[in-house]
Amino acid sequence: MDRGLPDDETIRAAVALACRAPSMHNTQPWRWRLGDSSVHLYADPQRCLPATDPDGADLVLSCGAALHHLRVALAALGMRAVVRRLPNASDPDHLASVELSRQEPEAEEIALAAAIQRRRTDRRRYSSWAVPRAVLEQLVDRAVEEGVVAREVLGTRARFELSLAVARAAAVQEADPAYRSELRRWSGGHVEPEGVPAANAPLGQHRYGDVGMREFPSGELLCPENGTWEEDGATLLVLGTTSDDRLSRLKAGEAMSAVLLEATAAGLVACPLSQPLEVAEARERVRDEVLDGSVFPQIALRVGWASFDADPLPPTPRRALDEVLAKW
Repeated sequence: MDRGLPDDETIRAAVALACRAPSMHNTQPWRWRLGDSSVHLYADPQRCLPATDPDGADLVLSCGAALHHLRVALAALGMRAVVRRLPNASDPDHLASVELSRQEPEAEEIALAAAIQRRRTDRRRYSSWAVPRAVLEQLVDRAVEEGVVAREVLGTRARFELSLAVARAAAVQEADPAYRSELRRWSGGHVEPEGVPAANAPLGQHRYGDVGMREFPSGELLCPENGTWEEDGATLLVLGTTSDDRLSRLKAGEAMSAVLLEATAAGLVACPLSQPLEVAEARERVRDEVLDGSVFPQIALRVGWASFDADPLPPTPRRALDEVLAKW
């Protein structure tokens, strides 16, 4: 870097934090390039999951989460990020260019950056405690700031329709040998720096109240003992966009990151739920019956308080920075 900007090692540290973003099955489907005063984000199509994510929607969403993580990390370092999304029409994998300039970091930005290292995808049962309304409103506001709608799934009917979409998507996918093979490839590993480790995937099948969770082979994570009697009090949010193009999916990923980091900073735990949106008929049910046909659903989120006896989750592995970052 030049023009009085931080040195390359400082920017590498920011990119390393960006790579802590959540991604579909922890595929980490991003690549970065470092310019003289810019950072560029590229999708890595070789890390797409054709059986689970045939149109690459979740890949772009994951990259959007990494882009927002980068923005947060840079802000905490005293850098203003000016983002151009989809800057190169001739290269659809070039998702964003980020130009850098100096600014003073604010306490809120530093708190969100600190949340990056603490955030985990928690697939376990949550406490029965309700998420405070003021906190939920702040989560919704975070999504709106990114140009994305955040809709709380309220009422018996809406939650029932979402649960039906989850069940239908699971049934369709589990009947597909390619999906089952892909899921085994990306779960249960103990050596690879990617995929969902057994220590982060619940053992066996899990249904918390009216919401079923994806079953990962070789899961070893035990749910807290109080989960056998305590009602799960998770709030369900669906993030949606008015369009369903590549830009909308990228911004939905940024909004997902904003909501997850805000939730983490508030002491909450969360888990993205992409399964009901991975099968066309299930996604249509979510759009029509949960969102009243008003927006396109991009990701659902479970948000709540961890059970009081829940053990801390280990961080999921990440690829070496030199594997995903290059310099022009």
